[in-house]
Amino acid sequence: MGKAPHTSNASARNARKVIELRWDPTLSEWVMVSNIRESRPWRPTSEFQCPFCPGSPEVGERSEAPFIIENKFPMLVSNPPRLDGIGEYPLVKAPGRGRCYVLVESLEHDLPDLSSIGVEGVAKVIAEVVNLTREARGEGYAYVLWFRNRGKEVGVSLTHPHSQVYVTPFVPSKVLRELTSAWRYFRRFKECLFCRVLKEELRSGERVVLKVGGFVAFVPFYAHWPFEVHIYPERHVQLLTQLSRDEVRGLAEALAKVLKALDKVFDRPMPYVLVTHQAPLKGEYPHYHLHVEIYGMLRTSGKFKYAAGMEQGGGNFTYDSIPEDVAEKIRQALRRVEGA
Repeated sequence: MGKAPHTSNASARNARKVIELRWDPTLSEWVMVSNIRESRPWRPTSEFQCPFCPGSPEVGERSEAPFIIENKFPMLVSNPPRLDGIGEYPLVKAPGRGRCYVLVESLEHDLPDLSSIGVEGVAKVIAEVVNLTREARGEGYAYVLWFRNRGKEVGVSLTHPHSQVYVTPFVPSKVLRELTSAWRYFRRFKECLFCRVLKEELRSGERVVLKVGGFVAFVPFYAHWPFEVHIYPERHVQLLTQLSRDEVRGLAEALAKVLKALDKVFDRPMPYVLVTHQAPLKGEYPHYHLHVEIYGMLRTSGKFKYAAGMEQGGGNFTYDSIPEDVAEKIRQALRRVEGA
């Protein structure tokens, strides 16, 4: 009777820790592979089981937040397991060297959102990311990506208010595409593409949601997600570390107000992904522009936007509304927030 193929290889893989990068030659991008992630906790039912609450092994007896801790179930680590070779093209891999952090935003387990900690609290969260970006640059890493997932619909495993920071040995694919487009535009027109986008959005005004503290929030002309909002600094900067203290507070105020408005649109929590795009840590990128992107994912109160066939398989998004109408809905919600 024939023996099942690769049984011994599969057993060996299951017995060891795997944290590595695998190159996708068809899309020219890295895929992060980590079997440690299979063991991470999934939506504990009480704060007594939550790893981000005071008294847990991760948090200990801390009495103040925000703070950053190492992710116990990382995609990347500073000292990854040794590879058994890097393979041969096109099937190539590399060590999963980097860092994965959790940024605990509050010690209160049941806070609804990042905006719930107030502008000063959000400013402290951003300051933590600024410090981490400065630290990672000194350690020779390529990129720092700060992101936040909100809502069970987007797969959030822990509801305690937190965000994450990935320090990577490569520049994320979407940022690389932005850098390429920005460089082509800069080379031709001798100006920043993002500054031009901001100028046109301000000139039109149709999609601008708010302007505060040196930042402009708007629904982009080319929005992908139903309630997508971008936040740009008016000053041309590339990295979070280049923001002044007043600008950090301005960004915090813009974030807090936009997130509160998104919750008011349908009078229910808006599932979203929030991500900060900054320049790579190595080299100079005068053609790039720091910005925040928020992908609000409800189409209506009871309808969630899924990235499905055309988006996942084709790579091009479909948009079921008009960005100008969406911006007006957010402005109306913002007026309700400010009038409360």
